[in-house]
Amino acid sequence: MSGMTNHIEWQKSSFSGGDNNPNCVELASVDGQIKMRESDAPDTVVTTSPEKLRAFLLGVKAGEFDHLI
Repeated sequence: MSGMTNHIEWQKSSFSGGDNNPNCVELASVDGQIKMRESDAPDTVVTTSPEKLRAFLLGVKAGEFDHLI
């Protein structure tokens, strides 16, 4: 799967710190789908739809997952 990730432009949050910080989740939009990976495990990629990611982000903003951190 690592070959698949070579041509994807990954984006991470500015809250993640510098480029060498391994504690971040990276996102990319590919063919209408959203791909996610952890920077310290770049060969493991999860794919979801923009709609599902939007629902998740709205839940995060509403505090629904605060008990996990």
